[in-house]
Amino acid sequence: MKNTLIPQEIIENKIFLIRGKKVMLDMDLALLYQVKTMALNQAVKRNAKRFPDDFMFRLTLTEKEYVITNCDSLKQLKYSPHKPYAFTEQGIAMLSSVLKSDKAIEVNIQIMRTFIKIREMIISNKELRLKIEEMEKKYDKKFAVVFQAIAKLITEPKEKVMKIGFK
Repeated sequence: MKNTLIPQEIIENKIFLIRGKKVMLDMDLALLYQVKTMALNQAVKRNAKRFPDDFMFRLTLTEKEYVITNCDSLKQLKYSPHKPYAFTEQGIAMLSSVLKSDKAIEVNIQIMRTFIKIREMIISNKELRLKIEEMEKKYDKKFAVVFQAIAKLITEPKEKVMKIGFK
């Protein structure tokens, strides 16, 4: 495999979960593509039909404040009057057809590989969770008698204790 242009960790740190979708912000993408954010957004506006709402959306003020407070690298966004655009994986893939430079193509390939790696990690974590749940079921069956005895001790009222000694 060819040497990576941008370390994968840098790309991973620029992916946010907003509205239940993994997205990257226009300013981070522009930085990776080495273009101005305004130029990236103009290219998108010129090709608006390629970017439906499930490919790209504008953040609300609440969402903008959320990303500012949760990411140190976006502190300068606090003073911007603009609400950034968020691009989903499909929107980022579509950017490669809008931004035609070699740099954009290379960066897009890396971003797509990062999204794939994240998806694979989520799938493997889901498989791990399912295996743990299976083990818990087996564990529960083996120790069902113990759990029943504990439950019985907890729920049964205490018997009267016979007093020993003088009245």
